[in-house]
Amino acid sequence: ACARPRKGRPARDLAMLTQLLLTAAALSGAVHTPSRVSRAVRSPSALRMATVAPVPAAPAETKEVDMSVCPETVWGTRLDIREAQRQMRERSQEAFPKEIFAAEVVADRAGDVEAELAYIRENKAALREDMVRTGAVLLRGFELTKTPEGFQRMYEALDLVPCLDPLHSVSARPMVDKKSAVYEAVNKESRKNFFIGMHNEFVGKRAPRRAAFVCFKPAEEGGEFLLADGRQLLADLDPELLERLYERNIRYSVMELPFFGWVDSVPEPLREPVMGAIKGVVTAALNAKVDFDVELQWGEGGYDGVRMLQARAPVQPPVVAHPETGEATWFCNVHSHSSFLRKEREKKYGAERFESGASQINKSDMYYGDGEPIAESDLKHMDEVTMKNVKFVKMNQGDVVLLDNYCTMHGRNVFEGTRKHAVTWFQEAGGTVRAAGGPSGLRDARRGVLAGAMAAGGGAGLSDRELESGGAGVTPVGTRQALSGDARRGGLCRCS
Repeated sequence: ACARPRKGRPARDLAMLTQLLLTAAALSGAVHTPSRVSRAVRSPSALRMATVAPVPAAPAETKEVDMSVCPETVWGTRLDIREAQRQMRERSQEAFPKEIFAAEVVADRAGDVEAELAYIRENKAALREDMVRTGAVLLRGFELTKTPEGFQRMYEALDLVPCLDPLHSVSARPMVDKKSAVYEAVNKESRKNFFIGMHNEFVGKRAPRRAAFVCFKPAEEGGEFLLADGRQLLADLDPELLERLYERNIRYSVMELPFFGWVDSVPEPLREPVMGAIKGVVTAALNAKVDFDVELQWGEGGYDGVRMLQARAPVQPPVVAHPETGEATWFCNVHSHSSFLRKEREKKYGAERFESGASQINKSDMYYGDGEPIAESDLKHMDEVTMKNVKFVKMNQGDVVLLDNYCTMHGRNVFEGTRKHAVTWFQEAGGTVRAAGGPSGLRDARRGVLAGAMAAGGGAGLSDRELESGGAGVTPVGTRQALSGDARRGGLCRCS
């Protein structure tokens, strides 16, 4: 379906393109094309278990879950980025991820599903707080979560409220069970040789607050779940590069449509009107499927040196203030989106393969907000800082990673064999998460970065009430001007 259109077939090709766009908008849930690798990436710091339990028989029907729409991304207010980085550098580091072993917390009742469920229920407040404070909690060796039904009982015991997948509007990610809130992770055989770079989960204007990733069957080799603390990434980045990225903002290209070589055969007087009409049709088709504005730009090159349309998402900041704690965190998917970084991985692990329509369309890149390319040396630095902070977590059957989607990035290693992982997304849980020091600590943390932003002229128009609340969800005047289309900015991401 994605073969280059032949001359003399523009009408048929446009019809084909319309159908392709329905798939393209989903992009297999992705904005990036992970690099193909020939073997599993190994990490000396990988967290591993000694044994893998056999897969049990499928349980009875899971209870149907009524899910709401994925919440909107909270971009927050403008920050004093130097002050924000200073605070993250002074922040005390905890074990990441925090590991909890069933054998330790339920002792001689390990393997007793009801005892494990009682532990989750009795400690739900602490577990939810740990998700935000540490960024990720890793549950090890729980019998309860070895089945979709038990996994659902676990997150219900935590009072986590499921939400629809960010890609729900394009139905890009299948469910483990149509009645459940459990979505399949990237387990496809065709994707096992692709390294999924580090990213936060958000699609356009929507981003879940929390996530729970579960392993129902580990891969025979590789397939580690990858984690990185965005607050530590922010602390480790070069200050001048960080300031430059934050002041200029960033922008993603989310796909390329290399199907327009035939346009060059159109008589020159008609070429420009034809290109304008094509751009209008494609823009309308794409924006009808996603809830953020996509700008299409004509270009040349693509995969076969043919004319192409590149879709770019709106401008956004690479750093945000956490919507609950006010802590600044790296919220930038350069590791999974950058074309340069993917090509660098190709040199080490082998060239990418484009074997399907989705994989050809599914090509992304990242730029400054004004469209200028980011220097290769800066991209290499961001890659080095990211990989320095990545934890390779070898999950076994029943293991669960509970994470905060704003402060923790995730990815997936390549694998051999069969891998069955899944994920459920959540909106904000009940209760209030506090920063260190209680309510006043949370308020002071927010006010510190906001005050610096105001001193720099970025907080004009903030009232005392907005400052007291930490400015959550508030976009100062200067920020609105720099980041047009605040409610509809963003790029597509995939889970791991």
